[in-house]
Amino acid sequence: MPNKIVTFGEIMLRLTPPNYLRFVQADSFDVTYGGGEANVAVSLANYGEDAYFVTKVPDNPIGQSAINHLRRYGVHTDYVVKGGERLGIYFNEIGASQRPSLVVYDRSHSAIAESSPSDFNWEKILAGAKWFHFTGITPALGDNTAQACLDAVKTAKNLGVTVSCDLNYRKKLWSTEKAGKVMTGLMEYVDVAIGNEEDAEKVFNIKAGTSDVTKGELSEEGYKDVARQLQEKFSLKGVAITLRESFSAFDNGWSALYYDGKEYYKSRRYQIHIVDRVGGGDSFGGGLIYALCNGYAPQDAVEFAVAASCLKHSIVGDFNHVTLKEVQTLAKGDASGRVQR
Repeated sequence: MPNKIVTFGEIMLRLTPPNYLRFVQADSFDVTYGGGEANVAVSLANYGEDAYFVTKVPDNPIGQSAINHLRRYGVHTDYVVKGGERLGIYFNEIGASQRPSLVVYDRSHSAIAESSPSDFNWEKILAGAKWFHFTGITPALGDNTAQACLDAVKTAKNLGVTVSCDLNYRKKLWSTEKAGKVMTGLMEYVDVAIGNEEDAEKVFNIKAGTSDVTKGELSEEGYKDVARQLQEKFSLKGVAITLRESFSAFDNGWSALYYDGKEYYKSRRYQIHIVDRVGGGDSFGGGLIYALCNGYAPQDAVEFAVAASCLKHSIVGDFNHVTLKEVQTLAKGDASGRVQR
């Protein structure tokens, strides 16, 4: 029987210049929709789970288009609230070679950013749920969304629902000081944390020692130390640290580490050639949640999550349009780039 899994956050209209054009060159934009928690919900729906996405969108054709986009991929939108003035927008310029990708936000005064905590009946939303997921992006939108997140995680704890959080620090949304204060309060109710060494340092001043991923110099012991510090600070059941080696906008090394408070589990490392990086971390989160919800052993869980994210980097758009079988095949080391006939 599928698990009911609930995610909460903002879905935005994404506008991308085609064919690697820069913003100043573009005469048109490719349109899609996405957002951290929505991306996770789509992954989970693809794997056969009952994924619910909770948000607020304007009661207009653009808001309905965002809802329709989620429904298209099997995500339940029963608890999406309608109201407010606008849907948030982000412009994504896809990088190439040594030129990094660039994101420009136009999300101020969006429907979710100006929502009220009372818009969301968490007792009803989380009834019968096995898992609840949010990211550090949602509380960064304002004190109101931070309170809504706090209401959600408290309710989840009362109902025995497992809670995960992808730290996802965004410097364009809030300061490190505000992030640390708000996220510390929320993490009291979190069971599984997902992040990277930059998130841990910016939000909680937890450092990865001598690791320098910008130069491809990874210290596995440094990352283990980050995971251990996070686990001890918040009494977490599990911590996942993604390890990205950025050699260029096209070429990355990709792996992850999972720590359950007793043992460390390191995934295999993939050398990936990127088609679209946005949503890569969310696809990891979706994979990890699926694996843990379905009783995977820790090593198998982190392998599944990394394989899912590896595949996402080959797909245009925010969502990870892969099947459960495709992820399992890659995680087992059975996949190849040959044409499937």
